[in-house]
Amino acid sequence: MPDSKRFLHPETIKRIGRLELRARHVVEGFLSGMHRSPYFGQSVEFLQHREYVAGDELRHVDWKVWARQDRLYVKQFEEETNLRCLLMVDVSNSMAYGRGPMNKAEYASTAAACLAYLILRQHDAVACASFDERVRRATPMRTKRTHLHAIVESLQVSAPRDKTDLYGVFTHVAETYPRRGMMIVLSDLLTDPERLMKGLTLLRQRGHDVLVLHVLDDDELDFPFTGPTRFEGLELPDAINCNPRALREGYLEAIGRFLEQIRRDCARHRIDYTLLRTSDPLDSALTAFLSKRLG
Repeated sequence: MPDSKRFLHPETIKRIGRLELRARHVVEGFLSGMHRSPYFGQSVEFLQHREYVAGDELRHVDWKVWARQDRLYVKQFEEETNLRCLLMVDVSNSMAYGRGPMNKAEYASTAAACLAYLILRQHDAVACASFDERVRRATPMRTKRTHLHAIVESLQVSAPRDKTDLYGVFTHVAETYPRRGMMIVLSDLLTDPERLMKGLTLLRQRGHDVLVLHVLDDDELDFPFTGPTRFEGLELPDAINCNPRALREGYLEAIGRFLEQIRRDCARHRIDYTLLRTSDPLDSALTAFLSKRLG
């Protein structure tokens, strides 16, 4: 049996130029390797009877009522979508960083497209919003599989720029999407932790299920630099020339505290949190989503 990890690795996925094809390749490969289908499906609930009129489908006729009353009635159902999901993708300047096959923006956009395809495949509703200091592009909530094209289009035009204002964006989203649903945030979360959690808890207070997929590059987590290096800020004009070996221990302690604070704060507010490296196979994002969705 072929190694699915090899086919879902960022190096392989990067070679597939079109984002829509990437999403289909990853999701179909991921599902083919599963022992059972993660089918969420669409539920229907009986609403009421009404009298039959010419043109109604006979399959909706309630024959038990006809047997009792000798009159034709059809059953009316209220379709209910199991899930309404908004994918929120960070396209601020810091997301442009990456020395691997994909930078953070490419990885997050590909993961978002995969999740959108998976959700639409299950007949659930999904929308997408890309953001930096504000929401840059947004698609409506739709269930049709053809909606994937609109989502991919919105992601492809959102090249990284500007700083991140997660609290402002989350406040806007809370007003724009008042109906309860699932909010999936794909971001490096490089912003003020207090404003970040203030925004996330606002979404929770509005009744949304919130999932955070924290996308970081290996360099940011491992700090592998050795020789003299110049570090330039992507969202700040600052730059520093230094010997990274002298900074490594302090940096790793700082990033460790940062990650622990986010994990702890998310757990306290019942927000599902998952850290994703841009070197992780793309099915990691799908596994993270499914484990929360089915949990």
